[in-house]
Amino acid sequence: MPSIIELEKIASQVRRDIVRMVHAVSSGHPGGSLGCTDYLVALYFDIMNHNAKFNMDGTNEDIFFLSNGHISPVFYSVLARSGYFPVEELKTFRKLNSRLQGHPTTHEGLPGIRIASGSLGQGMSNAIGAALTKKLNNDKGIVYSLHGDGEIQEGQIWEAAMYAAHNKVDNYIATIDYNQKQIDGSLDEVLGLGDIKAKWQAFGWDVMEMDGNNMQNLLDTLNEAKTHLGKGKPVMIIMKTEMGQGVDYMMHTHKWHGSAPNDEQLALALAQLEETLGDY
Repeated sequence: MPSIIELEKIASQVRRDIVRMVHAVSSGHPGGSLGCTDYLVALYFDIMNHNAKFNMDGTNEDIFFLSNGHISPVFYSVLARSGYFPVEELKTFRKLNSRLQGHPTTHEGLPGIRIASGSLGQGMSNAIGAALTKKLNNDKGIVYSLHGDGEIQEGQIWEAAMYAAHNKVDNYIATIDYNQKQIDGSLDEVLGLGDIKAKWQAFGWDVMEMDGNNMQNLLDTLNEAKTHLGKGKPVMIIMKTEMGQGVDYMMHTHKWHGSAPNDEQLALALAQLEETLGDY
């Protein structure tokens, strides 16, 4: 397994990919992508048992569902950097006829993408279905999913939450990107979630918390979460992150949720991010 330093170097390169991708087409969602980079790097380069020779069914391996599909830049970069498709293909992000659309889709056949995720609130239902399928097939693989905290304002999430607890979907680890910002402002300004930990506990989930921008804490918590499986409850991790992590002028604001940097801003961002694996 890669060391902490090696994982952090991969994360730095992924962050370079993100800002370059959205800059190239003046479109995309860098804020949440940068915030969730460490989590996805930890998942794909250390935690998950997965195969880059993509099998849509994900039989006998761990599988991941990105529910907050607008942070596709980080997902595409991590998939490419872990071998699912050529890194050079990142150049096609959001371009006409590209397999790398603004929100992940399945009809282009991009390896690593199992569901279309543009409409928020649906990924948990998909993940639960996959987890139940694995249980029925005696498949020991784990199902993971990632959700935005603004997405938790969707009613379908809470229907899925009740269903997973009632049906003891205990081979499933969901994570919420709890940066407390969404496209129009802070969570509290738009629609406050209250005590989010208490809510998930009340819905019957095993709830954990972690620092999503600390690689050691990510690995420790995700590995501990595995030990909570098979005990009759789905696992929810509330992951505290900073939107725009790694690029100082994108941090501590919601304004980079869906805005692309201009030429000068790109240069400022790249100056803060070490090139470690080679730019595409």
